This record gives sequence, structure tokens and C-alpha cells, in this order.
Amino acid sequence: MLIIAGLGNPGSQYEGNRHNIGFMAADAIAEKNGFSPWSKKFKGLIAEGSLAGEKVLIIKPQTFMNLSGESVGEAMRFYKLTPADLIVIYDELDLMPGKARIKTGGGSGGHNGIKSIDAHCGNDYRRLRLGIGHPGSKERVHGHVLGDFAKADSEWLEPLLSALAENADLLVRGEDSKLMNKLALSGGAAPAKPEPKAAPARKGQSHIHKARQRGQQAVPERGPMADMLKKLLGPKKD
Repeated sequence: MLIIAGLGNPGSQYEGNRHNIGFMAADAIAEKNGFSPWSKKFKGLIAEGSLAGEKVLIIKPQTFMNLSGESVGEAMRFYKLTPADLIVIYDELDLMPGKARIKTGGGSGGHNGIKSIDAHCGNDYRRLRLGIGHPGSKERVHGHVLGDFAKADSEWLEPLLSALAENADLLVRGEDSKLMNKLALSGGAAPAKPEPKAAPARKGQSHIHKARQRGQQAVPERGPMADMLKKLLGPKKD
């Protein structure tokens, strides 16, 4: 059995926050893979199901971010699980929006939810970090993580969450390299700013071959993921 914990803060006022991308990921995985309806247990909301032939409990702690370990730890003790049976999904300031990284163990990186889980569960568990970008200065971090995703963010957020939900079996099987490839190919990363055009090459100089930029993946207008993000971010403006 495995536990997948998506981190965030409870309450409608926090639903669209960048800090709640872990909750969004948990919702996407549960909905896409036919998990049970959410119910209250272990100081959190839980959904039960299976992935890759493995029984999986998805949990969204309702303790507020800084006390996430109380909820996750209670669930782990109930099922007599070890840190090796835990996967935590959360936001990462030091990754560009839409980028993802996964690792086992390590420090908290200043993330209070991870600090709490480390304290209650140990730190030798797998961590899937989803990039939300850094605002540029320490003074702006609090407002950034507790600020809502912009409507334009749906262009990378929806493909990222969809790809994660569709490939959650890879997460459970520990096929991390394959999962990272799937997420990278989803088009989920925020589009880079266009580079300035290169000056025409002079005679006698070698040509500069520019790599073709991959076309941006179209965002589906319909479907469960689109409905979820429309609820969080509002309808797109024409």
C-alpha cells in the first residue's frame, strides 16, 4: 500500500493559490483514476483506489500547511507504513512554472509542509515538486505562494496536471525517469520568452542554425481537468 499526499491549505479562499498545487494534483489523480469520493479521516480528506495494481490512499491534510505532518503521520501509523510507502506532492519556488522534479529524501528547502512531514514521518520518502516559479525577492515570496494562479497559467497548469493524472501509475511503480519525460513532453512548462532575432549572417561567416521551437500544446476546452481549472481560475476571456 502507498500513500500519496498532496499538500495545500483547506478552505475556499485558498483553492486557487499556488501553494495549493499539491491539492490540485491530488484531485486530478483521484478523478482521472476512478478513486472513491473524498471522505474525512486522519485530519484530512482521503480517497481510496488502486494504481498499477497497488492499493493507494490519496490524502489532502486539512490541518493547514504548517501542520501537514500531523495528518500524514496519523495515516501512516494507522496502516503501519514506512517513509518508503509515502509520496508527497507540493509546490516548489525554485523551479520554473510547469517544471517538475522528483527525489527521495533531502531537506525541506524552507517548505513548512515538508518540515512538518519530516518531523512526524521521517524524511526518507519520495517528493514530487511542481514548479510555481520565484517572484524574484524574498519579501514577495509570501504573497506569491498565497496568491492565486493567473488565468494565463492554465495554459501550462492544465497540461501538467493532466499528464500527471494520466501517468500516475508510473509514479506508483517508481518509474521516475519515465514520469519526468511524460511531464516534460506534456507541454506543461510555462512558455519561455521569445529570444530576439539573430542578425543576418555576413558573407564568409558560417550560418547560425536556430533550433526549431516546439509548438505549444493546445489546451483542451472540455473535460474534467478543464472544468476544475475553470472553477479555480475563472472562464477564459476572449
